[in-house]
Amino acid sequence: MGLVIGVSLGYLLILFGIAYWGDRRADQGRSVINNPYVYALSIAVYCTSWTFYGSVGLAAQGGIHYLPIYLGPTLMAAVWWIVLRKMVRISKVNRITSIADFVASRYGKSPLLGGLVTVIALVGLIPYIALQLKAVSDTFTVMVMYPEVTAQDLMHSVPFYMDTAFYVALILALFAILFGTRHIDTAEHHQGMVAAIAFESIVKLVAFLAAGLMITFVIFGGPADLFDQAARHPDLAELFRVGELADYGNWVALILLSMVVILVLPRQFQVAVVENVDERHVSKAAWLFPLYLFLINLFVLPIAFAGVLMFGHGEIHPDSFVLALPLSQDLQWLALMVFLGGLSAATAMIIVETVALATMLCNDLVMPVLLRIRWLRLQQRKDLTRLLLHLRRWGILLGYGYVRITGDMVALVGMGLVSFCAVAQFAPALIGGIFWKGATQKGALAGLAAGFAVWLYTLLLPAFAQSGWLSMGFVEQGLMGIALFKPYALFGLEGLDPITHSLIWSMLVNVGAYVTVSLLTRQSTMERIQANLFVDVFRLSADRYGSSRFWRGTATVRDLLDLLKRFVGEERAVRAFHQYARARGLDFRRMREADGELILMCERLLAGSIGTASARVMVSNVAKGDVVSLEEVMEILDEASQVITYSQQLEAKSRELEAATAELRAANAQLQQLDRMKDDFISTVTHELRTPLTSIRSFTEILHDHPDLETAKRQEFLGIIISESERLTRLINQVLDLAKLESGAMRWYIRRLDLVEILTEAATTTGQLFRDKGVDLALELPEQPVWLPTDRDRLMQVVINLLSNAVKFTPPQTGRVVLRLRPARDGGVRVEVEDNGPGIPAEALPTLFEKFRQVGDALTDKPEGTGLGLAICKNIVQRLGGRIWVETEPDQGSRFIFTLPVPRSPEANDD
Repeated sequence: MGLVIGVSLGYLLILFGIAYWGDRRADQGRSVINNPYVYALSIAVYCTSWTFYGSVGLAAQGGIHYLPIYLGPTLMAAVWWIVLRKMVRISKVNRITSIADFVASRYGKSPLLGGLVTVIALVGLIPYIALQLKAVSDTFTVMVMYPEVTAQDLMHSVPFYMDTAFYVALILALFAILFGTRHIDTAEHHQGMVAAIAFESIVKLVAFLAAGLMITFVIFGGPADLFDQAARHPDLAELFRVGELADYGNWVALILLSMVVILVLPRQFQVAVVENVDERHVSKAAWLFPLYLFLINLFVLPIAFAGVLMFGHGEIHPDSFVLALPLSQDLQWLALMVFLGGLSAATAMIIVETVALATMLCNDLVMPVLLRIRWLRLQQRKDLTRLLLHLRRWGILLGYGYVRITGDMVALVGMGLVSFCAVAQFAPALIGGIFWKGATQKGALAGLAAGFAVWLYTLLLPAFAQSGWLSMGFVEQGLMGIALFKPYALFGLEGLDPITHSLIWSMLVNVGAYVTVSLLTRQSTMERIQANLFVDVFRLSADRYGSSRFWRGTATVRDLLDLLKRFVGEERAVRAFHQYARARGLDFRRMREADGELILMCERLLAGSIGTASARVMVSNVAKGDVVSLEEVMEILDEASQVITYSQQLEAKSRELEAATAELRAANAQLQQLDRMKDDFISTVTHELRTPLTSIRSFTEILHDHPDLETAKRQEFLGIIISESERLTRLINQVLDLAKLESGAMRWYIRRLDLVEILTEAATTTGQLFRDKGVDLALELPEQPVWLPTDRDRLMQVVINLLSNAVKFTPPQTGRVVLRLRPARDGGVRVEVEDNGPGIPAEALPTLFEKFRQVGDALTDKPEGTGLGLAICKNIVQRLGGRIWVETEPDQGSRFIFTLPVPRSPEANDD
């Protein structure tokens, strides 16, 4: 016993280590599960202890009748690229957290529908979880008591503190709590858990193949010898025949049943849909998973036949053959390997199923109720993340409680197929919902409720009756003694296996109610929207926030942020809002009113924590508004042609808007051009001050030296002197304006601004100049904002002056100017305006560095040069605490550079 316990604990500790390693790798950005082979192995959680032990037991009694449970998934895998890939895409777009969340979201985000799915899953699957725990307990008993163990020993109940299942349940609950409820957002991947499940799939496959090979080729003389002995054995001869006509009906029913449950079992939905990180992995899993099923079933019949040949019927329970055969041959190492394989098969199922059910229980059953109970005052609680985690973790402990209550139930042996029939009720609403737009919420509710009721009556209640909990009267005679109401022969349909019988009736009423009620009822606006988003997901998912256009509402950014903080935590909420603002070129601090896209983003983030239905309720309490009318939705989404037409109209309107925007920018550029022309005018008159002075002096000397000048000539000269005097007066006044700037009399408006935005606007303003001359303007600016305290208008004037100067001295058509922003060596920022013009002559550089304003005078061979614009640039940059200079070489172009300081605490400079 000590060895078995020690190895079991060691194996479970290995699982903890693998899960911890997987989570650590994920935190470092190196995902373990982003691999198609890991994905396919995780889907193999379908193979539970029922596969590992039960298939052998079923084969020992019915031959190949165990195969339909594995043929169904194999057939379904052939269409995974159509069905499963669509489910994955829908779940990623809508941040689906569970199958209950998926169904509720499809039908108008209905809390009632999500709650019903959760109830069905809990009632149907907790017994299945209990079956796995019982399998662990039974195999442990076989390991420690062999060869004295009998089938009756496995049915005997022991106190919970002596029950192996109790301690296994505690350890697995701890595992699920640590690695299955680590994050509040259940739409995030459980990397460590999935890695551990993939590892367990390898363990159980290797263990079963090892047992099959040893039993077939070592204990017996190979497949030929084994099957030859089985054919001569009286108890096995019948197993070589398929059976009567009814058996074929059971085969078809079980194949169809297993085809749908591979999609709708909560644990399969969890690993195949929620945990999927790349939908391309589905294509490889479509052949890897059937291959896995083939390998793990390869030796089922040989082991079953070997068990009957060696033990007969009754001495050892058939489910224990795979473990008892190695023990009977004293192959202790092989028996221990088989025990670990069975343990891995059971624990993998328990871990994933409990995590999935706990998420459903919290998000789709408990939270919708709690959010409506005022005495809990959830609306006043600032942080609900711990409450959500505790709800999920407590939900994980339900399975063991059930196994203690139902430990002696005879029906527990067949509980796997009973659970399959329960979850199969999800199939019409799920599969119909992703392909049929006309399905309604009322139709889904009617179908689920009707199918679940029939399942309860035809399978679960008879199982309770067989265990002694209920009277067998209604099973044998029918409800109220009416023979037509016999659970196993409803309405006179006799001669079928109970599973097949229940499946036929439950799916008949489920699909019938689903289709009929859907055809007779109308969808709400939200149902209509969700139906189109699900059915047309591949066409609509290109828009990240595709459903935002269907929302009309008003909400403040602060209210939405406060709501999000309570459920996902402050850090994650703030980060999400900043990313949203940055992606759209917005300043988060200036955002006041939320648009439809932001509201939908918040709803999706909340859906990852509390489910789509509860998220819809919470956002609706904050965002006052409603969806668009049904008629408008019809116009947008009813037909593909209408969608295309509407899209074309939007594109046309967008082009008109762009043209209008261009006109506004051109008008703004003209205004900026007028402002620049004013500066150039000041530069021009300053440069020309000497001309009127020279004219006045010359004509004054002529008048003084020639007093006998003719009257007409004297009048002409006086007119010139007066004109030049007036011109000089104007020039002096304009120079005085420049003096205000240099003396500090000019008023400044210093605010904390984004330098990237200012440079971009300056480039836009001068864009027309570059286009007119055919000069290329390139921007090398960082993507992130660069904040610093500055005067927007003055700094804009500097950049526009430098750009205007560069375009003047750059050759047309071949010219190129680069506006560049990069960090400075002193911790500030460095702005460069580089051109490929002729450059500045070397003889002009000393003068340039001594007296920056005379750059224009140094370029006297170019009439456009004035110099005063550069003087203003120098004054402004110095006033802002920076410096400006030029780097140039003849025929190599020029690079005007200025730097500005960036304070260490920008907030301190805010106005």
